[in-house]
Amino acid sequence: MSPQIVVAGAVITESSSGRRVLIAQRQRPPELAGRWELPGGKVVPGESEPDALARELAEELGLDVDAIEVGERLGDEVVLDSGMTLRAYVVRLQHGEPQAHDHQALRWVTAVQLDGVDWVPADRAWLSDLARAL
Repeated sequence: MSPQIVVAGAVITESSSGRRVLIAQRQRPPELAGRWELPGGKVVPGESEPDALARELAEELGLDVDAIEVGERLGDEVVLDSGMTLRAYVVRLQHGEPQAHDHQALRWVTAVQLDGVDWVPADRAWLSDLARAL
């Protein structure tokens, strides 16, 4: 059986304070609630990874799917014991303001703020790649 692919989006934007990435605070499961992650979700059979990520970000962040431009892969894939494989992509928003539909909160952080975030363990693997992208 092939692993379940989960895609995450490093939504990067320019602001007056420099480049920032959007992070999302989990509500569940209990062991991860309150910790931060790159938003995203599962790829369903027959769906490409970029299409799945655009769909998941639109659902989770209340955005139009056509506002989400999925770019290049970010870092290496992360394989979890549960049989899931996580892959991150750089994402640009064409328009719209993300809203926390599926998370406790959303936050924009800069490269220097990355280490101070209480990340879910899996997403920590991408921190050096995120810092370079910012």
